[in-house]
Amino acid sequence: MLGHTWIQPCARPLRSWALARAPSRAYSRWSSYNARSQALRLTSFQHPWSRSEPRVLGAMTSPAPSGTLLSATHGLRAQPFCLVRRLLQSQTTGAAVDQVSTGGESSSNSQSAAGPQASRKVVGYWLMASAVSVFGIVVWGGVTRLTESGLSIVEWNLIRGMKPPRSEEDWEAEFTKYKQFPEYQKIHRDMTLEQFKFIYFMEWGHRMWGRMIGLTFILPAAYFTYKGWMTKAVKSRVWIIAGLVCFQGALGWYMVKSGLDHTLMDDPGAVPRVSQYRLAAHLGTAFLAYTGMYFTGLSVFRENNVARNRLSSFTSLVNRSAVNPLRHSVHGLTMLIFFTALSGAFVAGLDAGMLYDTFPLMGGRWVPPSEDLWSPAFADPHPTASTNTALPADMPTGMWRNLLENPTTVQFNHRVLAMTTFTAISIVYLYSRRLPLPRSTRNTLHALMALATAQVTLGILTLLNSVPTDLAAVHQAGSISLLTASLTLMHLLKKVPK
Repeated sequence: MLGHTWIQPCARPLRSWALARAPSRAYSRWSSYNARSQALRLTSFQHPWSRSEPRVLGAMTSPAPSGTLLSATHGLRAQPFCLVRRLLQSQTTGAAVDQVSTGGESSSNSQSAAGPQASRKVVGYWLMASAVSVFGIVVWGGVTRLTESGLSIVEWNLIRGMKPPRSEEDWEAEFTKYKQFPEYQKIHRDMTLEQFKFIYFMEWGHRMWGRMIGLTFILPAAYFTYKGWMTKAVKSRVWIIAGLVCFQGALGWYMVKSGLDHTLMDDPGAVPRVSQYRLAAHLGTAFLAYTGMYFTGLSVFRENNVARNRLSSFTSLVNRSAVNPLRHSVHGLTMLIFFTALSGAFVAGLDAGMLYDTFPLMGGRWVPPSEDLWSPAFADPHPTASTNTALPADMPTGMWRNLLENPTTVQFNHRVLAMTTFTAISIVYLYSRRLPLPRSTRNTLHALMALATAQVTLGILTLLNSVPTDLAAVHQAGSISLLTASLTLMHLLKKVPK
């Protein structure tokens, strides 16, 4: 942009030229504008013809210089009448362009305030990586329980607990603390320091993994929120999951505390173990966090595919009304798989898998005797050698407590739920073969049926072999794998917005 110091000397010759050459009508229009103010206006915008090819002012044979009064005087000898008219029109055009530009900016700003139309794909990859980490810690937690390592660390220090013992004096101090609690005094009196180191590192690794999940989830969630890379719906889900992750850490210590209760020493037949209620809550919360991470990650990928119009053929098949029964059935299957896995937590918490190591019969019968299923001993709310409940002593009595505390009833319930789930999956699988489905949906149905068969087989083998650690760990991994297949199928059958 040229300065205005040269405008006044140029304005006088311009006015003299207009007096000499222009008719009176053109001069009257020209003289209504002060030459100085008009020149200043010309420096405030770039004229449309200064950016185009030489086609406007007749005798112009080269593009007009851009920006200043030079663009207005370029080709001035050709058509002075057109020049004045175009100067007036350019002022109106410039204002309209500014108005359109301002409107575009405000529209962009309003869209930015409303949030992006689709979350960035990096958010989906991060959620999937977090889900894989939760999958791993669930399996690791199962191995920790199976090796009876969960009660080896008798304190909870969020920061200091990150540093394991290093010297022999540190190890002896930790071992001495462990010796003061019921698990050592009732079960592990012959444990050596080397054996204690193994169970200590199992529990320490589980806790450190949990801390890592918390950091790698909450910090990226805060960053993505700050950058505005998530839609409003995804952002809400992410922070709900973050709350679940924090709650899970506190719940884990609350569960461990139930196994460190010194009142277990008062009953000679009591077995030091964590409360089955708290164990089920701990596992259930982990499953909920995993479900949220995995399903939200899938939703982010679908958002991006919809935004790029990559699901046209897929949508035509999935959105058909004939798929509605299958869609609703898969929702029910997912809930059934979740509650079956939750019932397995009660089996693990009560060591109920050790009672009946036969299948399909239980003690030579399809259904155990009623006096074993509904024992009056479990209606007593006070902890005994057989029940070992962790509920308040003033809890009302009731035979219904057999469902959650009687090992015989708990194992029977898990068997019934497992076979019901397997039968339901088989029915849904056979029904789906009649429907025209996308290849990805069809393959996921095959995977769901195969995983269900494998999970039932693993459960039976675990039972027949009196719950060995390796089979039991794979069985627990199979439960979350089956849930993953069901969630994937539920996502694939979800209607795609048009």
